Amino acid sequence: MTTVVALPRRFASLVKIEHTVFALPFAYIGALLCVHRIPSAHDLVWITLAMLGARSLAMGLNRVIDAEIDARNPRTADRELPAGRLSRVQVIVFCALAFSLYLVSCFQLAPIVRWLWPIPLVGFVVYPYLKRFTWLSHIWLGIVDGLAPVGAWVAITGHLPWPAWALGGAVALWVAGFDLFYSLFDLEFDREHGLHSFATRFGERRLFWGARLAHAATVALLAAVGFGLHLGSLYWVGVAAVAALLAYEHALVRPGDLRRLNAAFFTMNGIISVVFFGFVLAEAAA
Repeated sequence: MTTVVALPRRFASLVKIEHTVFALPFAYIGALLCVHRIPSAHDLVWITLAMLGARSLAMGLNRVIDAEIDARNPRTADRELPAGRLSRVQVIVFCALAFSLYLVSCFQLAPIVRWLWPIPLVGFVVYPYLKRFTWLSHIWLGIVDGLAPVGAWVAITGHLPWPAWALGGAVALWVAGFDLFYSLFDLEFDREHGLHSFATRFGERRLFWGARLAHAATVALLAAVGFGLHLGSLYWVGVAAVAALLAYEHALVRPGDLRRLNAAFFTMNGIISVVFFGFVLAEAAA
């Protein structure tokens, strides 16, 4: 009985449910910007459920595919699968349920989504394998997460004008940039076990420059969205806030000094997504 009660908590931990704050606000941002107002409750509910299903599926697949690597890594050995708190069969069943939620949700949205839904799934399956072969896994992860606002946009309107792609690109580069920081948690492990990352290929100092360039491009693309959609002052205050928060994030860590890496990765990026969403919501409601 105790195990049954604990299962929801274990699955929430498996998929790092708290990290939903990184992607879900940007899906809402895409939904808000595509219609220049607050979308219908129908669209918002099904976009939320689609995101919940998609992200749960992505994380579940990641944990299954990486279970052996996670078991060897001291940082991840206590995760649910390697620690034995969840079985492989349980996680696979969880993935099947998450996929069902995602698929049902997609069929409640614009008809074109019924043809596009497999695209994120390819990204989910490919991503965990990339670090075995290439440092480009950071970029791939960014592209997959960048589909969140693009998907919400097409789910409501059935169209994808260039501002939708610019918004997706901004999210992709934002995620790729902070994933570069995240990879520093496992730098020594990756080197010892032949896994690939930007840091193992180019070194820690160049990684910081790569993250700076990615995040500078993020701000530039958000500005392009504002110009393309002729958005008002609240949106531009949001862009300025993102730029300031990213600058502060980069001030928290530097080569050779990673003491505040957790704050830079987890805290700051969660704040960035929520703050920007707040300004875009205010712009849409004005």
